[in-house]
Amino acid sequence: MLGVPLDELLLLAAAIMAGGVVAGLLAGLFGVGGGVVVVPVLYEVFRLLGVPDAVHMQLCIGTSLAIMAPTNIRSYLTHRATGAVLTDVVWQWTPGVIVGIAIGSGIATVAPSPVFKIAFIVIATIIAGKLLFGRQSWRLGDDLPKHPLARLYGLAVGLMASLTGVSGGSLATMVLTLYGKPIHQAVATSAGIVVPITLAGTLGYIVAGLPHQAQLPPLSFGFVSLIGFALMAPVSSVTASYGARMAHALSRRALEVAFGLFLLAASLRFLASLVW
Repeated sequence: MLGVPLDELLLLAAAIMAGGVVAGLLAGLFGVGGGVVVVPVLYEVFRLLGVPDAVHMQLCIGTSLAIMAPTNIRSYLTHRATGAVLTDVVWQWTPGVIVGIAIGSGIATVAPSPVFKIAFIVIATIIAGKLLFGRQSWRLGDDLPKHPLARLYGLAVGLMASLTGVSGGSLATMVLTLYGKPIHQAVATSAGIVVPITLAGTLGYIVAGLPHQAQLPPLSFGFVSLIGFALMAPVSSVTASYGARMAHALSRRALEVAFGLFLLAASLRFLASLVW
């Protein structure tokens, strides 16, 4: 790490901060963690710094979750001010979310990096297909189920988020729209669900990375890079509120198409990283 020229480190710092601007806007606009931008940027940063492949992707995901924690708190508060957040759904799903995060963090301790890329590609492609080609008539029901098994949605969202670092809000938004929730309400509620995902996920990845501390770069706390967090978190947190305001200014279909294209582009990025 010390052998990297200063000018390259400055360029990387600028790239991380620029990624933070975009990530914050995406977090507010789509109710997602913005990690689809954060993870690829960090992937290139840690590659240049020589992070071993065995912990490379895990470090990206853990750092992404930490970076997006303050961003999503700010995004959620902005959405809540509009009255669009389904608070009862957020509370109902949160226990399952935490269990799912715990399971995913355990997997992160032993699984190789490609597992996390493949998980993202599959989930993001499914959601993008539904948003781009789905019909409003596609429904799992007219409202969210009231029985206790509905809490399993929280577990599924938490697990997928912990394996990808990016898809918790995306998956929550898809489920909510399939149960008849308007896209703006679904995005606002998913922003609330992502808050415990990022907080619990950060803690889980710190714990999961402690046995691998010798393989991690300096100033890493488990699978969380304090350098990445310090540079990107403040920028993305500030821009999240602007993205949330943009979401409520767009039409339902425009928001769905933009969200679908965004997820499809992200999945192609990870597919390319598996091939090359």
